[in-house]
Amino acid sequence: MNERRQLINLAYRLLGSLADAEDVVQETYARWYALPRQQQDDIASPGAWLTKVASRLCLNVLSSARVRRETYVGEWIPEPLPEPTEWITGRSDGITVDPADRVTLDESINMAFLVVLESMTPAERVAFILHDVFRYSFAEVAEIVGRTPAACRQLASSARRRIRAAQAPATPAAQQARIVRDFKQAWEAKDIDALVGLLDPNVTAISDGGGLVSTALRPIQGAEQIVRSLVRLEGRFRNLTILERTVNGQPGLIAQQDGVTVSVIAFEVAGDRIRHIWTVRNPEKLRPWTVGPQHQ
Repeated sequence: MNERRQLINLAYRLLGSLADAEDVVQETYARWYALPRQQQDDIASPGAWLTKVASRLCLNVLSSARVRRETYVGEWIPEPLPEPTEWITGRSDGITVDPADRVTLDESINMAFLVVLESMTPAERVAFILHDVFRYSFAEVAEIVGRTPAACRQLASSARRRIRAAQAPATPAAQQARIVRDFKQAWEAKDIDALVGLLDPNVTAISDGGGLVSTALRPIQGAEQIVRSLVRLEGRFRNLTILERTVNGQPGLIAQQDGVTVSVIAFEVAGDRIRHIWTVRNPEKLRPWTVGPQHQ
């Protein structure tokens, strides 16, 4: 059971969904406990066995997920990780999370990184995450994905090129926090000029409602178009509370109505401008973000 956290960490990065990651880990343990005791005792490294099984299950899920997402209503965004702290004060919402289930926060779970992972083939994604993030050798990766070490090396190299091509220059965390806070304040003040000034001219906004709530079905491109869209949506957000929260390890915002989280907003900041905005409104992806006694 000491391997549980590592498996959740791995499966979330491979799948971009905490719910799917938990399902995979549960199935992995079910297969372990289904083994006869003698067979369990013969396995020299239970951790390695669990990782191999979980990774292969993730490969299967990724292959079927590509089909599911082709029929998904609107844009699909990876499921945001609940991190119930304000990024300025560090104050918590009071959500209690089992430390064993917590996903370690690093650059490999920020939203921009996960979105690039979505563009990879399942084999590229698994080879890259296992080798570059979790430091498995290509020989070990090959055994998991059923390819030669040389082929796995090529898969990881191809994935690395995708990451480099999409990656924004590193922006200090304090600067990201300041820009996201300025965005929140300008939005609340309906200061259109300030909003336009905070957005890269070629900024892209993507919203994910999954067909369960009304949302933009296609990405919105350009600072002025996005600000016009925000102005049109002003009435929808009038009765909501906008809070500063950590979203996948970086400064983000959430919108709550009566204590229920109805939107989670992640940002990619390049220099002193916002380059990408991702808004998750699909209620199924937001369940872990809802607080309150009735949801504990």
